Amino acid sequence: MALKVLAFLAGEDEALGRFLNLSGIHPQDLRERVSDPLLLAAVLDFLLADDPLLTAFAQGEGIDPKVVHQARRALPGPAPEA
Repeated sequence: MALKVLAFLAGEDEALGRFLNLSGIHPQDLRERVSDPLLLAAVLDFLLADDPLLTAFAQGEGIDPKVVHQARRALPGPAPEA
């Protein structure tokens, strides 16, 4: 799920830029850490913190936003509340 979110963010320049700025991750680091569970958790946390972005992603994927919350709970660290 987090990889799908990354692909979605790649098509949303403003959102991807905000994620990179907020997380302090450089684009090269993002490519190198794409399988890091902590990075993937951060990607989902970013999406879950932005309701319009979450809604757009969920609609594009044809899923309920709750699925993203479920995916987040499977990764390390405290998950944002639904």
